[in-house]
This record gives sequence, structure tokens and C-alpha cells, in this order.
Amino acid sequence: MLIKEVCVENFTEIPAAIRNGAKRIELNDNLAVGGTTVSRGVMAESVRYAHEHDVPVMVMIRPRGGNFVYNDQELKIMEADIFSAQELGADGIVVGCLTPDNKIDDEAMEMLIGAANGMQVVFHMAFDELAVADQAEAIDWLVEHDVKRILTHGGPLTAPLNEERLQELVRLADGRLGILPGGGITAENVAGITKRLNVTEAHGTKIVG
Repeated sequence: MLIKEVCVENFTEIPAAIRNGAKRIELNDNLAVGGTTVSRGVMAESVRYAHEHDVPVMVMIRPRGGNFVYNDQELKIMEADIFSAQELGADGIVVGCLTPDNKIDDEAMEMLIGAANGMQVVFHMAFDELAVADQAEAIDWLVEHDVKRILTHGGPLTAPLNEERLQELVRLADGRLGILPGGGITAENVAGITKRLNVTEAHGTKIVG
């Protein structure tokens, strides 16, 4: 079965997304900047509604737009938001922290994965900022730290979906974690893309029409 993960902004889009066949929700605010964390109230209502329809909810943990290099105060905010997500019954978190030289920020990620305490953890498109030469090692690190999926476009979002690179990432992941393609995937092209990549899930704002 193909899992269509719908990237939504706020609660308002969730009922229609589920009616149209969403099998998982990625809950964001402010998609214009790539998604940030919603308020606690939105999180509570979204999780409640989605769970009534047997649809899991992944909560974006990102305190602001811009880069993925976070200071201690920002990490404290992110940790608090993870605790909220867990308390409210969210199924997982979507997060990504980098160092100024575009490598995974091991220390920050270990802290946030620890805070998630068994919830699913997805590393988001911050992955696409890593140098291609560093990505194989990054996948190994994420596998070792029980990260469930990597959300990736295979390259910069300004370019079309890089299917060749995504196929290579699927090969490198070798079933140890999921490669979740996203960015430019629609209800019209999702079947072809997932078939070519040999993956069973995909992500997008327009993935269920």
C-alpha cells in the first residue's frame, strides 16, 4: 500500500486531506518558510481528529524559518515542543539540526531524539543541505540513532525532484530507514515516482489532490 503523507498548514486542511486519502499527516505552521511548529492548541486538536480517523500525525519541530543551525535557547524551545507533542499523543516528530558547516549537529540531534523518547523521528529536508559526499555517513548515523525516515528532495528544492539521487539514497539506506521523497509530488505523479524509486511512501502538500 502506498502511504501518502500530506504536509498541512494548521488544522484547517486536515479533514479534507483525510477525506481525500491521506494516510499520514505532517503538521506544520507557516509553510511559506518551509514549515514551523504549530501552537499547542492546534497540535492537540489535530492529533485528536486524525487519531479518530486512524491517521498518524508527525509534528514539525522547528522554532523559526531560515537555516537549521540552532542555538541553546532555540534547542530548549524545540525540546519543550517535543514534550508537548508527546504529551498530546503525536506519533512522531520531524526535525533536523545542522552545524554551521552543514553537517548533522550530533549533539543537538541526540538531545532532541532523547526528548522524543520512543516516538518516531524523521530527519527533514535539512538533509539536502549536506554535501553529497557526507550523506552516506549521515544515513549511517541516523540509522544508529533510530531515526525512522529521511524526508528528501534529492537536492535543492529550487530544482525538480532529483530521482537519480533519490534512487542512490534508497540504495544507501538499504531498508535500514525509509527514504521519503517530497517536494513537487502531486496526486498526478505520485504513483509513477514511487514506482520508479521503489518506495512505498511519499510526501507533499498536493499529494491527495
